[in-house]
Amino acid sequence: MRAWVRMPSGKRLDLLNPTPFDWDDADLALGLARTYRWGGHTAWPLPLSVAQHSLSVMLLRRAAAPAGTPLAPVIELRELLHDAEEGLLGFDAVSPLKPFLGDGFRALTRRLEQAVFLRYGLPAWTPAEHERHKRADRLAAASEAVHVAGWSAREVRDTLRIRAAVLQDDPLAAVYDCRPWEPWKPAVAAERFLEALETLERRIDAQERVTDEKNPHAS
Repeated sequence: MRAWVRMPSGKRLDLLNPTPFDWDDADLALGLARTYRWGGHTAWPLPLSVAQHSLSVMLLRRAAAPAGTPLAPVIELRELLHDAEEGLLGFDAVSPLKPFLGDGFRALTRRLEQAVFLRYGLPAWTPAEHERHKRADRLAAASEAVHVAGWSAREVRDTLRIRAAVLQDDPLAAVYDCRPWEPWKPAVAAERFLEALETLERRIDAQERVTDEKNPHAS
């Protein structure tokens, strides 16, 4: 039985036994840009991609860092890639569906997530770091629910059970000079996600070179 999918690059991703070499960065960016939040339902002409959401969460997490202590590039990268397995799978399950997907699906997504962490050298979440991440993720979700998906603030609280505040200012607007809360076209989302990913990878590489130069005898 075939358990692999072909990536746009021509690489094969084995869903049952994924490795960190089964995709390239452009594959991931495009997959996330074509994977949609909120079941693809929005109050706009286009759905909201997981790629655009991931950029929002990264920027929110960056903005929440204490003054004078910016996030390390690898921590920003972990924020950007927090839903990367959804782009490899091409599926973001809406919350009401998740209880019905079962242990097999959870195991599959865990394996994909582990492959992502290995490929990009991401540190494991600590409880405190994961809670900070979830604050940014919930803040993005509450704001998307109102400004993108058309829920009311009361429905976000009472129906979706998201207690985070609803932002009025879109964190992406100041960076990309885009219309606040408007979902991007897939090609635009892929391009912007890939640019952010490659920028962070370059920053990490530069940081590691500096560390190696300072510690030439480190093993």
